[in-house]
This record gives sequence, structure tokens and C-alpha cells, in this order.
Amino acid sequence: MATAVETLEKLERRITLTVPLADVNEEVEKRLKIRARTAKAPGFRPGKVPLKMVAAQYGAMVESEVLNDKVGRAFGEATAANNLRVAGFPRIEPKADEKVDGALVFEATFEVYPEVKIGDLASVDVEKTKAEITDAEIDKTIEILRKQRVHYHTKGEAGAHGDGGPDTSAQDGDRITLDFVGRIDGVEFAGGKADNFPFVLGEGQMLKEFEDAARGLKAGETKTFAMSFPEDYHGKDVAGKTAEFTITVKNVEWAHMPAVDADFAKSLGVADGDLQKMREDIRANLEREVGSRVKARTKASVMDALIKVSELDVPKALLEQDAERLAEMTRQDMRQRGINVKDMPFPTDLFTAQADRRVRLGLILSEMVKANALQATADQVKTYVDDFAKAYEDPQQVVKYYFSDRNRLAEVEALVLEENVVNFVLSKAKVAEKMVSFDELMGNQA
Repeated sequence: MATAVETLEKLERRITLTVPLADVNEEVEKRLKIRARTAKAPGFRPGKVPLKMVAAQYGAMVESEVLNDKVGRAFGEATAANNLRVAGFPRIEPKADEKVDGALVFEATFEVYPEVKIGDLASVDVEKTKAEITDAEIDKTIEILRKQRVHYHTKGEAGAHGDGGPDTSAQDGDRITLDFVGRIDGVEFAGGKADNFPFVLGEGQMLKEFEDAARGLKAGETKTFAMSFPEDYHGKDVAGKTAEFTITVKNVEWAHMPAVDADFAKSLGVADGDLQKMREDIRANLEREVGSRVKARTKASVMDALIKVSELDVPKALLEQDAERLAEMTRQDMRQRGINVKDMPFPTDLFTAQADRRVRLGLILSEMVKANALQATADQVKTYVDDFAKAYEDPQQVVKYYFSDRNRLAEVEALVLEENVVNFVLSKAKVAEKMVSFDELMGNQA
């Protein structure tokens, strides 16, 4: 039995639950008898232990289980009878100040899902991102792929690819191998010494003063120079200080990138080495990646618009749960990266803003789907999986992977559902198309 629902503030509600003591005792006795069938005790055969002994050993635990079940059932019946959608978990406590003959009284405090009011979608502004892939982008990608396959030859030594030219000094793009030692006030410092240390000159792997000193040196040459560490340098012991470095060049190698020929195409998976087929494959891959990023930007704009045009209160319980979930995800991610997070604090308030957006959008999307029948259809899910699988060597295996697991399929359904919402909003809102350069979209701008 439950009392009328009491509204505390906004989404918070309270109900008093009354559980008949006779029902509790009856269920406890019933469960103890079942447990007695297999109970063991010294001096008794299994199943022959006296009920009093079983009750003495298991009574408190069984009573707790029964109370949880009875109160949980009473709470579920009360919320169902009042058409309440409970957000998060209720806080249920004994109500000591209220006595009812032959009954136990509990007080349940909880939150309910909010009413979500979505304003006029025709009044919102949405930015739809567009991007084009030209031959220039394909050429850039080929250059990146060539650089990824670069190999080095010692300058001045003749080989199958030449000797690197008459200048054997270290220049940008060359790989230098050297010994170095650094001293501050004449004393070597931790991390300031290395032997046979390789790096590519001109790529910013070392501080500028270090690279400037190495540039122009030849194998076997030594140079001593002063170098100032920045104030914000990651090594706190040397940050803001000036060190004296001595470097000895052991080897200078020039970079040889593979020619764009049939062998290069074959290395990218084009079996017959056809260069035109290679460019078509690269274009298809770029279009797939660009399409994904364009969709993500447009989706973000749609979600921002939905937040602005919607009114709702966010349940604190859902907010706290999601903040804790984000904190745990961050902890696991850092652990996988090899970072020791054992004693590292993860205050959930660091994730509150992100959690608020996630929960808010979840409630808005749920309302959008329900109000406009935007559920993901089986055909949409299959099409999504088929398109995604095309990027893999064996598409059928990928399709099988998703359709063999209901949880994986549910993830796809959620993505399709979001796409349905995005397309619905785009059909109603004031849409402005924004052309974005390939480099900006891919994050390649300096």
C-alpha cells in the first residue's frame, strides 16, 4: 500500500510505502523452509537441520532479501498506479516516526522523468557542413602515404637509389644519428645525455636551438652550443634554464620516398598495380572519411539547435550517474594508455557539464523519436551496417559480426535513430550550408 504522491521540488517526488508484517513473516518462513532442504550443520544429515537452527544462521539475510523484494514490489506498483516514470534509483528508508499496526513503513524519495517541450523547429538555425574532394586532396594523400613508406640511406654512399647528392651535411628532411650530452653549470642533468640518438631534422622533434645547431654538420663533426629551455618545458628541473650541449654526429641519412608506380600501388592493396585504380580507391576512402566528418559536424549543429529550442529539467540522478560513467570511462582509457591511476582523483564535477549535455540530449532525442515516429527500421539498420562493412576486406564477416550480437546491433540502431532525428530537423529548420576546406575538416591546418 502507498500514500498519495508528494511533490517536493521540480522532479523530486516522495511516497510512503506500507508493507504488511504478516506478508513478510510468511515469505521469510517459506524461504527458510526451502533453504532447510539443503542446509548442512555438524551432526545432522543434509536437509535434516532443525528449522530453528536454519533460522538462526540465515534468518537475518533472508529477512533482508524479503524486505527488499516486498518494498521494491510495493514501490513499482505505486509508481505504475500513478503513471510515474522513475529517473535513476529511489532512496528508500524506514520511516521510524510513523507506526502502523502490523506493518512496516518506508519512505521512498525519487525523481521522475521531465516533460520535454520542444519549440518551433522552423525558427532554429542549423549549419550543414559540406566539403569537396579534388585531385589535389588525392595528391596530398599520396604524398602522405609515400612519407609513411620512406627509408633512409647514408649520404655519400652509392646505392640502388643513388648517393643523396654531393652535399653530405645534415639538412631538413635528413635523419641524423648523434651522441649528445647537456650540462647546466657544468653538471650533467637527468635526461640530458644519449648515445646513437636518431631524429629527423626539421620536423620539430627537438627544440629549435638544438636543430639549428645540428643543421649543416657532417658525420664525425662535433659542436658545442648553448640552449635555453622554455619556461613551460615539460621537464621541470630544466625549465627556464640554459644548458650547454655538445653533440657529435655519427651518421647523416637522406630520405628516399618510393616512386608512384605499380609497386607502390601494389603496396596499397591494388593487386594489379593499376595507378588509376589506386587513385579511385584513395578517393573512395577519402569520401568515406570526409562524409563521416561532415555528418558529425552537421549533427553537432543540429544537437546545439535542439538544446536551444527545448525546455526541460534534467534529473539530478541521471546527471550524477552519467558523470560517474564518464569519470570511469576516463579512468579506464588512461589505464589502457599505461598511466597509473590508482591514487589519482577523478572528481565527478569535472564531468558535470559534459554529462548535462549528454543527458539533456538523450531526453530530447527520446521525445523527438516518440513524437515524430523516428524509430530506426530494420532496413535502415541493414543499410547502415552494409555501408560500414564496405570499408573492410571481408564485408560479409563484418555484417555477420554485427547481426550475431543484439548489443552490437543496438549500437547501430542508436546511430540510425540519431540520423533520423538529424534529417527530420534539417527538413524543418533554417539550414545554411557551409563549405569547409579539406584541411580544416581533417584537422590538417597549421
